[in-house]
Amino acid sequence: MIRTILFLIGTLIALPFFVYYYDQPVAGIQYETLIKVIYLMLGVAGTCFILSELTKNYSQVDKIWSIVPIVYTWFFAVASGFEPRLVLMASLVSIWGIRLTYNFSRRGGYSWKFWEGEEDYRWAVLREMPHLKAGWKWSAFNLFFISLYQNSLILLFTLPIVVAWQGERPLNWLDFLAAFLMVFFIIIETVSDQQQYNYQEEKYRRKREGLPLEAPYDQGFVSSGLWGLVRHPNYASEQAIWISFYLFSVAATGRWLNWSIGGCILLMLLFLGSSDFSEKISAGKYAGYKRYQETVPRFIPFLKRK
Repeated sequence: MIRTILFLIGTLIALPFFVYYYDQPVAGIQYETLIKVIYLMLGVAGTCFILSELTKNYSQVDKIWSIVPIVYTWFFAVASGFEPRLVLMASLVSIWGIRLTYNFSRRGGYSWKFWEGEEDYRWAVLREMPHLKAGWKWSAFNLFFISLYQNSLILLFTLPIVVAWQGERPLNWLDFLAAFLMVFFIIIETVSDQQQYNYQEEKYRRKREGLPLEAPYDQGFVSSGLWGLVRHPNYASEQAIWISFYLFSVAATGRWLNWSIGGCILLMLLFLGSSDFSEKISAGKYAGYKRYQETVPRFIPFLKRK
């Protein structure tokens, strides 16, 4: 896991420079607005780091993951003078963010004391790893990966909106396709989250009431519905949402490959590493999980490989 994290950080540093310098640079009002948003992102990252160090709750970035993309995209939309394409993009991100915030909230992610709330179980597992157990090592990991890396990534996968702002083409069929795909994958993500929520709620209800855990609750993890097609339908949908978002930059410029693709590539790499780590924990916790891995593909239906 540590090697994966170091690879992600290295890729974050290298990929944006590569894709940026081999494409049309950002200039003028787009550049000025982008710099302002970068400063805003750094302020958010610093706040997440300070709060997590003070409270020892390291899910501060998780709390704002679905919120700050709304802020960033509307910042660009307002700066553009409410250019129609950017308003459409920001509106779709708002729909995505409101739904995801609701899902995180109902799982105990927020509290009236906003720095509290449920912490992602994976951070506790990581804290016990020999490479990170020393206090200063964990603080460094918190600063560079949890706070800075993740906040930088959040900004990066919203940046197709900057390239869309640079483009001169009017709204066209590719914009409408991108919008349709985003809505479609938001629906798929909603359904998959609801299926997982229903399963976990029923499983823990039975445990609280001392009822027997009959199938399928005896296996411990959801494997039906969309979860019977792929092991991570929510992760797959999240990646597809931001790939669809990238298509707006293509619609605006006609360039199928532009520098803003770096964000969705890095997001896919993050979800690959995150799912690896989650599945390692699940395989050690649930007896049937390895069989589930062997029979159900990770992200893409009908692929039988891990």
